[in-house]
This record gives sequence, structure tokens and C-alpha cells, in this order.
Amino acid sequence: MSSWMRWHGPAMARLWGFCWLVVGFWRAALACPTSCKCSATRIWCSDPTPGIVAFPRLVPNSADPENITEIYIANQKRLEIINEDDVEAYTGLKNLTIVDSGLKFVAHKAFLKNSNLQHINFTRNKLTNLSRKHFRHLDLSELILVGNPFTCSCDIMWIKTLQETKSSPETQDLYCLNESSKNIPLVNLQIPNCGLPSANLAAPNLTVEEGKSITLSCSVAGDPVPNLYWDVGNLVSKHMNETSHTQGSLRITNISSDDSGKQISCVAENLVGEDQDSVNLTVHFAPTITFLESPTSDHHWCIPFTVKGNPKPALQWFYNGAILNESKYICTKIHVTNHTEYHGCLQLDNPTHMNNGDYKLVAKNEYGKDEKQISAHFMGWPGIDDGADPNYPEVIYEDYGTAANDIGDTTNRSNEIPSTDVADKTGREHLSVYAVVVIASVVGFFLLVMLFLLKLARHSKFGMKDFSWFGFGKVKSRQGIGPASVISNDDDSASPLHHISNGSNTPSSSEGGPDAVIIGMTKIPVIENPQYFGITNSQLKPDTWPRGSPKTA
Repeated sequence: MSSWMRWHGPAMARLWGFCWLVVGFWRAALACPTSCKCSATRIWCSDPTPGIVAFPRLVPNSADPENITEIYIANQKRLEIINEDDVEAYTGLKNLTIVDSGLKFVAHKAFLKNSNLQHINFTRNKLTNLSRKHFRHLDLSELILVGNPFTCSCDIMWIKTLQETKSSPETQDLYCLNESSKNIPLVNLQIPNCGLPSANLAAPNLTVEEGKSITLSCSVAGDPVPNLYWDVGNLVSKHMNETSHTQGSLRITNISSDDSGKQISCVAENLVGEDQDSVNLTVHFAPTITFLESPTSDHHWCIPFTVKGNPKPALQWFYNGAILNESKYICTKIHVTNHTEYHGCLQLDNPTHMNNGDYKLVAKNEYGKDEKQISAHFMGWPGIDDGADPNYPEVIYEDYGTAANDIGDTTNRSNEIPSTDVADKTGREHLSVYAVVVIASVVGFFLLVMLFLLKLARHSKFGMKDFSWFGFGKVKSRQGIGPASVISNDDDSASPLHHISNGSNTPSSSEGGPDAVIIGMTKIPVIENPQYFGITNSQLKPDTWPRGSPKTA
């Protein structure tokens, strides 16, 4: 019992895991052909015993053939043929190597679905013939054929032509066997009536207006006689072709603007190679504004648009019904050009509420025009919530204008949109006005306060005391001049000190000195200011002259 319990513990779990691992390896081994090894991206077959007799294929549902990028086969003497469907499942295949094997034949469509193939190495096999039709649709960077017993014929002249025309300076040391079984270097091979073909395309006028029709003709020549076919790519317009031996024609009807810039080719092909003659189709059509959106903010504000047209259409913007003259602050920018399609935006530098409104784009060329309009809102009006949609009075644009464009300023300036520089200048002017008003208000307020205090001081019973801080001139005290000399006997009522009391209830005159007067209960030293009291020189008493001054007789 204890033994049974032990096998149902961790030991049993490890045993089951090992069994599943063995089964997994067994299944993987079944998925890979005999004499081969397989991984998720590679198949290699190099074991000559027992070897393979057919091109290696993975068992269905055992792996993903499209993930295989490399197949390497070596020393497989019984492998002689590659059929049309042998390689089609390996759509991701890039490198194919079959070396030192018995390969004799490759089907014409064997690599039809292997468009990713870049490197092919068929070194030291049993190939006697190989057609260029196997590889013409591939963009090969390397094709190695050294060590094959090719038969000298026109069928392999394309290999010689390929060696002569490829950009790589390295050439393969290739040979072929002539009728006498003698090895002839391929570079010296000469075959009568075996050469490259030629194609000549006649196009009277390939610039045509949209909706019209056009007919192209082509002639080909060569020996062997080439085949003629048309390569129209992804032409949208309706077309049909007719071919008779070495002559062919192509008629295109109701030509679409989408075909402007497309290439049309006439191709001549024979055993040795191919030649082609091509032309580009140019379609003229009226402009179409295919895209116009509300402004977006990036480094600058941008009203994005897309316009199609050929010839290139002229673009004109309108703001609230008036021509928008562009400047360095408001201008049209084309960012991407795709033949007859133009992507750009109306760029605005720091627009304000003055730039809100309706913007209309008009595109025009000699075949017609198109226009679209959008409403733009950059900023709310001062004092109005930014989300509001206020009515914009026309009068606000009366005093503004933008810089003239290249063809001159011909707009009604009373309706123009203000450019951003003018709007900034207006804002600075408004700020200056506000500053002047504030300063004037402050100065006026202080002047009113001063006038009020002056008036209050004139009606105060403490006349001279209240005026001393307003800056009335002071004259230095003079000895010998007493209170009587300050108040004139001639016009006692004119003095602001006429209310001074000298009664018995005042302090003693000896306390303030000879130049003091008694005002109320206070003895104050007084300094005379003749200008204030209106006393002229003729009114002064002789004894009031300053010490040291000459006295008149």
C-alpha cells in the first residue's frame, strides 16, 4: 500500500510528464520527413541515408509552413524533380539551397507563390536546361548555377544575358555542352537567331482630359519571335487590348482622374529575355476639395484641407465673404504633394477672437473650380464665455486690413479680416489708453483731496498753525520784532491772525520770547511772510527792516 501511495505522489507526476515529452518528440519526428531535421523556421536535409526522393513537405497541421524561411538540401542523389505544388505552401521562404544532389527538372510554375525568395543555390546538380520563366516574377539577389551540365541552346542564353547585365562584378564560371559534348564557356556562347527582343510603343498624346478616351499601339520584334502583352498595373479606367502577332493596341475609355500618373507598358518577351516600352498617363481635371476641417492647434493654428486637381489649382481663401489677403501671420502651407493631390492647411499665428468667423476655400484651374466653407472659433470675446457663439458685428472690421498678396490688394478693406499683427497692435493701444485713464484718475483724486484740505484749512480757527505744513514760505526770525510787528496796524482785519487773543487768561508773554504771539491758550513763535499778508515794502514800518539794512531818512 505504501508503494502504491508513493507512485501517486510527486514521482507519478514526473513520470507522466516524461511520457508526454516522449510523445511530443515522437509527433514532431513524424511531422518532419525522413533524413531531415525541422525547426519552426528551417528545414535541412543532409543525411544521404536513406535520403529523400521528393521535395520535403511537412505533415498537414503539424506546423505552419508559411513560417519556414530557409530550406537546405544536400547530398540527396535521389531528389530529381521540383513539381508545381511542392514549394507553394512555403510562402515565407527566402533562401532555397539544393546542392550536390540529383535535381534534373524544375516546373515552370514551381515558385509562382514564393514571392519572398531572394537567394537560390542549385550548385552541382544535374540540370541540363532552365527557363527564365521560373524566375521572372522574383526579385532575386542571388542565383547560383555552377556545376550543372547545361546543354548549349537558346534556352540558356538568358543566363548569359543575366550575367552580362547584373550589377555585381563577380561572374560565375558557367559551362554548357555542345553537340560534341565539349564544354563551352557560357560567356563565349553564340547561338544563331537567338537574341533579345524589342518593343516600341506609339502614343500620339498621353495628356488627356478626364472622361475622354485614348488608344495606344505597340510593335515588337525579335528572334525567336517574342510574345506581346500589356502591363497596365492597377489602371482604374475601362480598357481593352487587341494583339495580332507582333502588333498590339490598347484602348482606354472614360479616363478617370485616379489614373493620372499611372504607367502603361508594352512588353516583348522571348526565351532570351524581355524588353518593354513605357509611358505615363497624364489626366487633366477640375479641382475637388476632398477634405476641409475645423481648425486644430499644434505649433500654430491650422485649418487642414486636401485638394485634388490637374493642373495644380490656385487656392484663394475668403473670410466672412471678403477676400483674405495672406501675410506672414496668416498664410497657406502645402505639406504633402501626391502627384495631383495636395495636403496642407491655412496657418494662423496666435489668432484671437477677432479671427473667429467663416472661412471659405476656393480651388480653381482652367477646367473648373470647387469651394467649401467651415466656421472657425479660436477664442471667446472678452467678457463672454468661451463656449458662447456671439453675433459678430461687421463694424469691428472697419479699421483693420492685412498685407496685400502678390497680385495686389484689390479687396474692400472695410470687410477684411484683421491680421494677427494688427490685432496685437490694437491690443497694445487699448492697454495704453487704459493706463492713461487710470493714471489720470489717480492724479485727479489726489488733486480733489488737496483742494478739500485747503478749503478746510481756510475755515479752521487755527489758521496759521494749519497752514504751516502746506509749504508757505518761512522767513528767519528777527530780534526786536514782537507780536505787534507781525500784525499790521493799517489793516488788522486782513490778517489771518485777527482773532488772536491777548487777554488776561492767556499765558504770560514772557514765556514765548519777543517773537511769539498768543493763539488761544498757546504761545507760538511767528515768522513773518510778507508775500502771504500782501504787505509791500512801502507798508513796512521803519523799525521792521532787518538788522544791518540801511534805513531811509
